Amino acid sequence: MTPSETIFVVDRTEGDRIVLVHDDPSPAETDPQLVLRRYQLPPVAEGDVLRVPPTPNGRPDWSSATVDPVLREERLRDAEARLARLRRRDPGGDISL
Repeated sequence: MTPSETIFVVDRTEGDRIVLVHDDPSPAETDPQLVLRRYQLPPVAEGDVLRVPPTPNGRPDWSSATVDPVLREERLRDAEARLARLRRRDPGGDISL
């Protein structure tokens, strides 16, 4: 990944809208849901990772976005490992408040 490349994850699809989660927790300069209605993207599914290069003015170049299946699999493996660690720490049973 280049330093200026932006990573988004497809959270879900809602009809003709694609809801994305930005890798950077700071607010994005643009609303990706609005951008995705205007530009042609590769076919995406929930959980896909999109690599989005910048335009010369630094904004996301949605027309050049690509799906990264390798990064998606890495993230899934990391999440599964994290869940396994959490399950080992869980004593089980019901909780009463």
